[in-house]
Amino acid sequence: MGRYTGPKTKVSRRYGVPLFGPSKSLERKNYPPGMHGPKGSRRKQSDYAVALGEKQKLRYQYGLLEKQFRRIFETALRKRGVTGETLLQLLETRLDNVVFRLGLANTRSGARQLVSHGHVQVNGRNVNIASYNVKSGDEVTIKDRPKSKQLAARNLEMTQIAPVPDWLVANRDALSGKVSRIPTREEMQPMVNEQLIVELYSR
Repeated sequence: MGRYTGPKTKVSRRYGVPLFGPSKSLERKNYPPGMHGPKGSRRKQSDYAVALGEKQKLRYQYGLLEKQFRRIFETALRKRGVTGETLLQLLETRLDNVVFRLGLANTRSGARQLVSHGHVQVNGRNVNIASYNVKSGDEVTIKDRPKSKQLAARNLEMTQIAPVPDWLVANRDALSGKVSRIPTREEMQPMVNEQLIVELYSR
């Protein structure tokens, strides 16, 4: 599966938010990349450019290509409820994101690799599809084999201080977690205005 492999710090600086996790470089250089540095000025962006930027931020945050993101948006559009919130819920309940949120991986890309390499189970069944959407009541566990447990335990050491969202229940000793419910918009705390993304795709 394709994924973004370019310079992550530059992307975060372009949009002014840590899209790939905390970055000391972003703290030191809290201005867009480019030859003019902090003194460089920017033209006023059009409404379309602002909406496009919001979409790109969300896409980079979850590590998706445009085609994958568009497919998820179309799924959200078909479901009942507020399209923007449904889009965020579909992204947040992806298996790779849940593994990341539980602290079993220290980055989303690391979580995607953990899933695709067959180290993760859902309700006792092997699932190696990172885009798999978990449901309320699902239990996510690390496979009961030495290599899988070693990888997850090492990741947990790096993510000890990272809080686990209220909609998930983590069992660090068992290297597992449970989805207690689907998250609300407030719990997801998106870095974007998802309504602008909905309007962008509705043009």
